Amino acid sequence: MMQQLAIASLKPDDRFLGFLLVRSAEQRTSAKGGKYLDLTLCDKDSEINCKKWDGTVPPPKQGSVIKVAGTVQEFNGRLQMRIDQMRDSRPDDMVDMSLLMPCAPEPPEDMLSEINRTIDRMRVPELQAILREMLKMCGDKLIYYPAAQRVHHAERSGLLHHTLGVLRAAEAVLPLYPFLNGDLLRAGAIAHDLSKTAEFISDEGGNVSDYSAEGQLLGHLVHGVAQVREAARRANVTGEYVLLLSHMIISHHGLPEHGSPRPPMFPEAEMLHLLDDMDAKMNEMEGVMRRTPVGAFSEKIWTLDRRLYHPRVTAEDVSSEETDRNGDMYSGLL
Repeated sequence: MMQQLAIASLKPDDRFLGFLLVRSAEQRTSAKGGKYLDLTLCDKDSEINCKKWDGTVPPPKQGSVIKVAGTVQEFNGRLQMRIDQMRDSRPDDMVDMSLLMPCAPEPPEDMLSEINRTIDRMRVPELQAILREMLKMCGDKLIYYPAAQRVHHAERSGLLHHTLGVLRAAEAVLPLYPFLNGDLLRAGAIAHDLSKTAEFISDEGGNVSDYSAEGQLLGHLVHGVAQVREAARRANVTGEYVLLLSHMIISHHGLPEHGSPRPPMFPEAEMLHLLDDMDAKMNEMEGVMRRTPVGAFSEKIWTLDRRLYHPRVTAEDVSSEETDRNGDMYSGLL
């Protein structure tokens, strides 16, 4: 595969020539009645909106790889590429898909194993049984499904990445709040988004083509409650844990305007909402930092309703400072 610029490094007026993965592509009509292609193309770290001002070109298939030549522009505060030429990739291009396909940073099998080990360590058999049935209901989709079509954890195995992120955050806060029911919070962390495997349609590369009928008519919160109830029925589990876990799922977005019919109404439900929101926002901000130059502001992030600043002081700087400081502190003792 040829050397090419990373999307995150692009600036206005840059010329781009290379291969990109198609996240979405459709033919649209401009205000003047002309046809054009509107595309979202990506590499493994970032994505960019692109326009091909030629209505005779059919949109490429989602999940396919195309070779494009174009010019980067700024439009309404965001980068956009005007494509001059494009074609489908060919076998002799020898495209390295690891450079184009956004993937979770850990192997999905490892993430799923950690989740299963957590379930094995639980001391509430009712929650163990429900979770095991819910994982069975997801099947192989859990290995490759993203957590979203856009925004946070929109990557292959992103659903596992997000689930494990919330679960690990739960483990970190439980010692701070010992009055919480640890197994209930862990169960909520594992179960809260599993019904996304039914909410939208994804290929094995983690590219979402559309929302399913269940996703559009019910959404993953309502469908998730039904999933909990069905899992409990299959596992022959009854009692309050079924109700509590159902409430945690339906309330984990926190507010009606964010999709939750009920606000969190007990501490574990509130903590799940906070951890879910934190993990989603940190993942989105991490992506914004990757594509925003140090010392600069990002474009306006519509999900956050603000621009973000990329500080000149990085986590690596702080880590090296701490290492130097600790090295000086102990140097006379060794």
